[in-house]
Amino acid sequence: MALEHASPRQAIDLHAHDGLAISTSLLRTDHLQLLRLVLPAGHTLPQHHVRGDLTLHCLAGEADVATAAGHCSLAPGMLVMLPAGEPHALRALSDCVVLVTLTEPGRAATAT
Repeated sequence: MALEHASPRQAIDLHAHDGLAISTSLLRTDHLQLLRLVLPAGHTLPQHHVRGDLTLHCLAGEADVATAAGHCSLAPGMLVMLPAGEPHALRALSDCVVLVTLTEPGRAATAT
């Protein structure tokens, strides 16, 4: 079964999770993806990179973003942007929820 994403102009409740604290993809278009990332305290996403620019917006808890240029701590309401291809890792300093916005350059639109 395909994952259900929000449609254009459909409001998304970033804090709603149907009683389950899980990470999920909220929206996906040809050039944009929004993910709600839920991480328990101490959990680390190992270093990786993505093709497009991205933002990490802390909604709850605290997280540390590590790049070759250094570390950035995020608390609720804080946002950081990382350029395309920049290797980074993310560590939850406490139980946290992070809104990840990914651009997807070069992803071709499907003809209908």
